Amino acid sequence: MTWNRNIPGLLTDDVRLRVPLDHSNPDDLRTIEVYARVVATPDGTDKPYLVFLQGGPGCESPRPTLADPGFPGWLSRALQDYQLVLLDQRGTGLSSPVNEPVGDAASQAEYLTHLRADEIVEDCEDIRRHLGIGKWAALGQSFGGFTLLRYLSTHPESLSAGYFTGGLSAVGRSADDIYTACYHQLRAKSLEYYKRFPADRARFAELMTLAEQGEITTPNGDVVCPSRLRSLGHLLGASGGAEKLHYLLEYPHTSRAFRHDLAELLPYGGRNPLYAVIHESSYADGVVTDWSAARMLPEDFQEDPTLLTGEHVMPEWFDTDQELRPWKEVANLIANHPWPKLYDRDVLQSAQVPCAAAVYHDDAYVPREFSLETAALLPQMHAWVTTEYEHNGSNASGGAVLDRLIKLANGEIAR
Repeated sequence: MTWNRNIPGLLTDDVRLRVPLDHSNPDDLRTIEVYARVVATPDGTDKPYLVFLQGGPGCESPRPTLADPGFPGWLSRALQDYQLVLLDQRGTGLSSPVNEPVGDAASQAEYLTHLRADEIVEDCEDIRRHLGIGKWAALGQSFGGFTLLRYLSTHPESLSAGYFTGGLSAVGRSADDIYTACYHQLRAKSLEYYKRFPADRARFAELMTLAEQGEITTPNGDVVCPSRLRSLGHLLGASGGAEKLHYLLEYPHTSRAFRHDLAELLPYGGRNPLYAVIHESSYADGVVTDWSAARMLPEDFQEDPTLLTGEHVMPEWFDTDQELRPWKEVANLIANHPWPKLYDRDVLQSAQVPCAAAVYHDDAYVPREFSLETAALLPQMHAWVTTEYEHNGSNASGGAVLDRLIKLANGEIAR
């Protein structure tokens, strides 16, 4: 390692590695570069390694700091036991990032089919071998947990431990099943929100009418359609999100404050376009998604515009959002792609890797019931179901969630 000391309290080193675009096809000579940042404390360079798998898909790994407040919130706790490997998943950050469509839509869509969890895991294996690591632990947040589940399905021998935070994906379930369950959770969260802020229901109904009339806009001139506006419900899946939504609704829709805050709070923006374009593929364990979230919109959501949605991507956004618009044809091709299976039930049932998972009881994005089904497959899994945290509990808890998972996997505590 050639350690850098330019971040107070931390040592860092950069790893850049050329890897195949398609690990499964040796005849495909295309390559990409993947980037990872190794992070340790000055007295921790002999500790074992922990690779972090970021949520998303389509988002890079966090940029670490111990400054007040430290980020990510679990960083200090992780560094007590480990050196960290913060991977920018392929297509994100500094790993051959995908920013704009290149070439024709079919070629671009084919390229994006190689950016899923299966290939991310193979990148991890390339980095592990490059660093000369025999085994390492892995921490997966949300989509990163889905990727860790793939890791356990294909290379359990490379893992010393697995920690899941809101990231136990359904195994053998269709995307339709998952989105139906997510709508059920968002219905409950919407009603809970209006119970806290009763006046906001009429206010949101008013805004939805204005959205139908094309009167809700962002500072760059995008017209926010009704389905995009109600996706503000994604805020209800994180601690503090309800307050953010409430304070947004205090402003007149014509005000600069409302338009700027709305643009900041809407999910699936232009900075990380992959988050929208390939999002449904993360739930595709051997299926075609075919715009599952749009197809599974419940009847009561269609009738009541005040019921909010969460991580539900709608095809019309690729018409109304100017930063997503160039991806419209690609997104349609991705929606109709026959995805291969991600998980191997038999391998998971035989994987002798100590694992622990934070399963958030009211998780808006990863249904609890399917998480527990998956947890039951893993013979050394310790599942901790909690109502204390939302989907962002790993970061928001300041390391308390990760601390508990490490102790569970180590057998220091029973539950």
